[in-house]
Amino acid sequence: MASQASSVLRPLSKVVAVVTGGASGLGKATVETLARGGARVAILDLPQSKGAEVAKSLGPNAIFTPANVASDSEVKTAFEQVKSKFGGCNAVVTCAGIAYAFKLYSSKNKTVVDMEKIEKTINVNVLGSFNVIRRGAEVMMAADKEEDGQRGVFVMTASVAAFDGQIGQSAYSASKGAIVGMTLPLARDFSDDGIRFVTIAPGLFGTPLLAGLPSKVQNFLSSLVPNPKRLGNPDEYGALVQHIIQNSYINGETIRLDGALRMPP
Repeated sequence: MASQASSVLRPLSKVVAVVTGGASGLGKATVETLARGGARVAILDLPQSKGAEVAKSLGPNAIFTPANVASDSEVKTAFEQVKSKFGGCNAVVTCAGIAYAFKLYSSKNKTVVDMEKIEKTINVNVLGSFNVIRRGAEVMMAADKEEDGQRGVFVMTASVAAFDGQIGQSAYSASKGAIVGMTLPLARDFSDDGIRFVTIAPGLFGTPLLAGLPSKVQNFLSSLVPNPKRLGNPDEYGALVQHIIQNSYINGETIRLDGALRMPP
């Protein structure tokens, strides 16, 4: 059975992946996982990120394409670089995102939150995702379908906050809820074109952001996870992305990757 199962999975050697936010955190773990498996990878991240450094560490099958996901011209140029270097792409993973914690109105200070924080959250997390998808789809559609009728896959990153938003996460939760909400319609929109859409909603992961917290705080966060009682390893996220890319029957779904975590208020 093992050999039969592996025969239907797409070989990573045939994968060209663009990973937004690929210079750090979950994106970096995804880039490294795919590159180790033999895929060619483009790291799409901000110019001031460590994208060039990460790409250099992975060798000739990785490139850095600097871009802000919210900029149409920069994202278009990034995909043109990918097409020039690798001939196209058949996987796009959207890990780029931002998070602010705030209440819309503070009864204690009697202040209204700056609208700029809300707009930036939506611009990067939602509009940035749409921007990457439209430009990525343009490149994918330029290729012929493969024998199984497939052209590629988009793996988007939401968050458990889309379902269990905590105090101060209204804008962030709304932005991640939008990612969940667009998954099935996009899968339907592109079904005849052989392009899949899948979303991962990660829980608490040991990214540099959380790793920088005091051990007492990390231990508390770990205790919230039912099983296994620990923070997620970014490589576990990368492994799930790899399987989604390789398994063409996963489509139009949001997968929680959280150890059965349900966040408290």
